[in-house]
Amino acid sequence: MTKLLLSLHVLAAVLAIGPVTVAASMFPKALRHAHSDPGDREALTNLRLLHRICRVYAAIGIAVPVFGFATAGSLGVLGSGWLITSILLTAAAAATLALLILPAQDRALAAAQIPGSSPGPRSAGRLAMHTGVFNLLWATVTVLMITRPGSTTGA
Repeated sequence: MTKLLLSLHVLAAVLAIGPVTVAASMFPKALRHAHSDPGDREALTNLRLLHRICRVYAAIGIAVPVFGFATAGSLGVLGSGWLITSILLTAAAAATLALLILPAQDRALAAAQIPGSSPGPRSAGRLAMHTGVFNLLWATVTVLMITRPGSTTGA
């Protein structure tokens, strides 16, 4: 059962977090492009698509911690320091996505859809920074999940 839960946890992480990471990383550049050419309908379509990918896969990403907790419980490592750190970093990544990235994408997309109005380049830069933090948090969680410092179960 542990192997099944671990497999589901890893698959959920790859299939849910991967697309969010890529789409969120592409959004600021697409936003800059839309800002530089406000009449470009394709740029607006790209923004909508990237934002939708982020929203949908963020919702699917809830499966990652669900399967993670189930796996940790079956392995008996719920009190391990590396896991607690990973849980805190995962919560920080989720908060960054839910409270900073997705709302900023909403605002930028709304502004880009108003004729004569477009989001400024500073909003794209800020969004890129938040996305970078999100990506670093997930990279750190991934390293902790692989190395499991102090784990007695072996790496």
